[in-house]
Amino acid sequence: MPWPSRKRDKGVVADKKEPDAKIAKTEEEAPDKEEEEKSTKPPAGSSKSGWKNWKKTKESDSGGEESKITYCHWLLKSEPESRLEKGVDVKFSIDDLKAQPNQTTFWDGVRNYQARNFLRAMKLGQQAFFYHSNCKEPGIVGIVKIVKEAYPDHTQFDQKDPHYDSSSRKENPKWSMVDVQFVRMTKRFIPLSEIKAHHLAHKEDGGPLKNMMLFTRQRLSIQPLTQEEFDFVLSLEEEKPH
Repeated sequence: MPWPSRKRDKGVVADKKEPDAKIAKTEEEAPDKEEEEKSTKPPAGSSKSGWKNWKKTKESDSGGEESKITYCHWLLKSEPESRLEKGVDVKFSIDDLKAQPNQTTFWDGVRNYQARNFLRAMKLGQQAFFYHSNCKEPGIVGIVKIVKEAYPDHTQFDQKDPHYDSSSRKENPKWSMVDVQFVRMTKRFIPLSEIKAHHLAHKEDGGPLKNMMLFTRQRLSIQPLTQEEFDFVLSLEEEKPH
């Protein structure tokens, strides 16, 4: 999900590969070690988050009804630390996004079919967590929104781009990208280790993060979130870090 804008800042291909590219590579060629490698294993019981308080609030809003899973939010991974891929630095942090014109850029470089399909399912105005990946301390740093729905990813046709795909044809492009815009920083950094603590606890007590794809499909650079998952994770920004 590279940010073409940033690459442009660098001059050529650098901008697009960064976010998307990095993520795509993480998905297909190397394990997205951000979650596995850097996440600590907090005890399941440490999710004092307030799942119970959160649940009460949500039940009062929805009548406690359960509906079938619907994904309406997203989590987008991007690498905030420099890493060369075919000679191009794929680094793209949330600060890089904020520095783009109108704080907007395209999320390119995705080369995983499931992640691509998620991109194609994104709707205008939907919000996503911006997740710093493959770094010393991975986690959620901000919120972005979809400002342009899926269209062909031009990097697939650029032979100088790390994500060039010689098998893709302009008349029938394999890969897509979307445009995203910075909305705001989260009130605090929400680390992977903290989210994992809640996930483990929720697997035991049926909380909203029990099936969160960040842990069930960790290598995917683009992941869908249910309204409940998004709301719960967002509620963590109000808590003091453990």
